[in-house]
Amino acid sequence: MTPGYFGQPTGQGWVQVGELLLALVLSAAIGLEREIRQKSAGLRTHTLVGFASALIMLVSKYGFTDVLGTHVELDPSRVAAQIVSGIGFIGGGLIFVRRDVVRGLTTAAIVWLTSAVGMAAGAGLWLLAVLVTAGHFLVIFGLTPLAARLPRSKYAPSRLRLAYVGGRGTLREALARCTTLGFTVSELSIEQRGEEHDPRMVSVWLSVQGTGAIDELATTLAEIDGMLAVSGDDANTLRE
Repeated sequence: MTPGYFGQPTGQGWVQVGELLLALVLSAAIGLEREIRQKSAGLRTHTLVGFASALIMLVSKYGFTDVLGTHVELDPSRVAAQIVSGIGFIGGGLIFVRRDVVRGLTTAAIVWLTSAVGMAAGAGLWLLAVLVTAGHFLVIFGLTPLAARLPRSKYAPSRLRLAYVGGRGTLREALARCTTLGFTVSELSIEQRGEEHDPRMVSVWLSVQGTGAIDELATTLAEIDGMLAVSGDDANTLRE
């Protein structure tokens, strides 16, 4: 046990301060990546989750030393174990279903990972905390392009948002090109019809299924006369 500032074994020494700072830095690094990608949980959320997890871990390790005695025994893992279940409330709030499409699973998993990084830092396992943080970036930046290159199942739907000028037959042409490229339109819904600055603009969502490349379909649709923008379900514009 590390002596405190006054030489007492309170768990409030420079080692614990260093562990908290490590959790702060690593959690902020993960949160920065989420913030840049404009996810629902960004820099502040991830930083606070990892930082708080480290503190709870330290409290679990050192917070009850003043009550220990001959007839008092404590399990130091009991408080820390509640982080695992408690973080599920935050993760659950990030997951939502829109038109039978589940969103936010990756962000919720990363919040859970950030909590684990904070716990590792608070437990003094700095090497594991650093390695898991590095693994996060490897998964996000390394596996995402790989997953995009994997062949898509024809049963896996993709959603596209089309913004176009009405009255030109643009939607009819878009549906025809979807069929030509081997995609089936399973759902079509009008999101917005006209805006104040452009009353002719129409915005619709298409749910398409097919084995073709969704990027190729987006490029083809963007070339249609009157098409203003084509974007994916994650709100990242594919073609304009």
